[in-house]
Amino acid sequence: MSSSVTQPKIDTAVSTASDSSNHIKPKIILIVKGITLPVVLLLLCEILVKNGVIEPYLLPAPSSLWQSFIELSEGELWQHIWTSTWRVFLGFFIGSGLALIFALLVGLNKQAEAFLEPTFSAIKSIPSLAWIPLLLLWLGIDESSKITLIAIGAFFPTYTNTVAAIQGVDRKLIEVAQVYRLKYLRQIREIILPAASPGILTGLRNSLSLAWMFMIAAELIAATQGIGYLLSDGRETSRPDIVIIAIILLALLGKITDSLMKYLEQYLLRWRDVVK
Repeated sequence: MSSSVTQPKIDTAVSTASDSSNHIKPKIILIVKGITLPVVLLLLCEILVKNGVIEPYLLPAPSSLWQSFIELSEGELWQHIWTSTWRVFLGFFIGSGLALIFALLVGLNKQAEAFLEPTFSAIKSIPSLAWIPLLLLWLGIDESSKITLIAIGAFFPTYTNTVAAIQGVDRKLIEVAQVYRLKYLRQIREIILPAASPGILTGLRNSLSLAWMFMIAAELIAATQGIGYLLSDGRETSRPDIVIIAIILLALLGKITDSLMKYLEQYLLRWRDVVK
């Protein structure tokens, strides 16, 4: 009797371990595929620089970048990273927060759309660099001008995607809500916003990516700290190693924050797996 009870438990454990192994292997293969191209490019750069095909003052060997990174990290590198990061997140929260408010107003109200949409469409077409002289005149070179520029960059992806998502909600869902005589605010909370949430979260994710781009534009023009300042300082002092390290840091920070937003999106939209 004991043997017959133990056997199913062993089979279950083996099956669970096998399933876990089957899930891990594709992830490892995916990671290997993802890092293949960067590794090949690094090796190619190392070979070309070491053999004199490319001059070190134009493109330093990847092996020499580590020493430059150590030197920077012993100085104010972490302060630069922290400064840029909090600027991005503050500008992102301000810009995307305002975007959600206006997008809800425009998406749910035809009169508001008639008044606001033409203006927002025109402002959206203005390049980021065109804002910088005006913001410097109005707000000076302090943090307010940088945060405002980042907020402008974060505003429009969230606004555009949210309006499109709300207006794209299936009318049949709203008709069903009206049949059950749900109040308007309850329709918004329980029908419209859940149905539009994939588009809204996509807009927020795009806004965060664009916030990093606008941060660089702000820090390249007027800043004494930040990753954008490192880029500018590396150019002015003819230090391509500093420029490349700053670019790598931007790529890593952008990837990390985008991955965090992706996981948040998957968590908030986990109900879709239940529906399926």
